[in-house]
Amino acid sequence: MALTQMWLATAALTASSRAGPALMRAASTVVAPVLTQTGVNTELKMKILISAAALDRGQSYNPTSSDAYRERMEITTSLMRELIAASPPLPTNLAALDGEWELVFTNVAHGIFRSSPFFLAIQEAYANAGAPDKAELFFKLHELQTCSWGVSKIGRVAQTIDAATGRLYSEFDTNLLSLTVIPILGWFKLLPTFGGCVITASSAALNGDKIDMEVLYTTSRPVPGLSGLRPLPGDLGKQIAQFIWSLKVPVGFVWKLLPWNQGRAPTCSVKLVYFDGDIRIVEDRSGELFLYARPVAPRPLAAKIAEIEGA
Repeated sequence: MALTQMWLATAALTASSRAGPALMRAASTVVAPVLTQTGVNTELKMKILISAAALDRGQSYNPTSSDAYRERMEITTSLMRELIAASPPLPTNLAALDGEWELVFTNVAHGIFRSSPFFLAIQEAYANAGAPDKAELFFKLHELQTCSWGVSKIGRVAQTIDAATGRLYSEFDTNLLSLTVIPILGWFKLLPTFGGCVITASSAALNGDKIDMEVLYTTSRPVPGLSGLRPLPGDLGKQIAQFIWSLKVPVGFVWKLLPWNQGRAPTCSVKLVYFDGDIRIVEDRSGELFLYARPVAPRPLAAKIAEIEGA
């Protein structure tokens, strides 16, 4: 009951016109309306969200390095299964899932980047080739190569669904060279931190309880406050940076040309197992869970989509 009251009080504080002027100004410019379904599985959702925050969206448990936090991960996964069992009726139309979603928690090993349809398609390809275990090895090696020694750090992970066009846009922010320091010998960064947001565009259709996707292309956009890749100084460097941000890599076309894919398209699907308007949970073919919630601080994709697709 106490958690229910805290949830409702938080939602009321955000929406209340009686809040202080400074708070309301901040809320109107940053905070979006959330928690519209405060009466649906409230205490269970609060437990999961608190545990997800303590586990850094699931990243704190890394079986590659140790068994630390294994028990917490198992408890949170159990709570997720309990929530799934209590799901309201699932939608039958993709339009119900429209809009922006942020990844709050996943129990998947070796990288929360795996929520991207690009990596789901890799998992699907290995499974179709009869070697699903090789996908796990690929993800493990990818994580070791990209996240060791502060080379890369994953920030915000999100999806935007547009039922009108049948598209799903997956995003993840990556900070490159964020912790490049020689241990013991120095306390200064050797190289500047830079990075951006990687966007993967896919077709999407809700068929029964499955979201079927086919990867179309990958592009990127700047992240506010994070320096982008600028290989040269001055105007030339700026022009190169702008060119990089506007690149549209035709993943689907290239994928079919690779001999081991035998002309197959980069397809994948996830199973929709929970939805209440505020939260949705999907399950990949390995049974791993991904929990998305409506963002408190939205970062709309509309301008980037219009730019890259010429709308």
